[in-house]
Amino acid sequence: MEKRELTCIGCPMGCALTVELDGGAVVSVRGNTCPRGDAYARKEVTAPTRIVTTTVRVTDGALAAVSCKTRGDIPKGKIFDIIRALKAVEVAAPVVIGQVILPNAADTGVDVIATKNVEKRG
Repeated sequence: MEKRELTCIGCPMGCALTVELDGGAVVSVRGNTCPRGDAYARKEVTAPTRIVTTTVRVTDGALAAVSCKTRGDIPKGKIFDIIRALKAVEVAAPVVIGQVILPNAADTGVDVIATKNVEKRG
């Protein structure tokens, strides 16, 4: 039986979680004060995911860069693949919130989208 200690990020409580695994399967989750803790712990030890946030260069924009993020969770192991791919991306102004910056980032099926408007330089 394997035990893993985690801090839950499912809500602001930050509960200390203990996950027991047997052969890679979750047997129990203890320490959570809400159902989100149980769901987070099970997902984190079997198939961890993250949302990636960063910036991308903007040409002819009022700002030199635009903030962006993955539209949804991506496998934790793909984070650096997405960051590397975004280093080569440059988007022309104007940029609008929700605009797809990089479709299907690192073959995850998840797009990277703009999280800020950037007007064209005047």
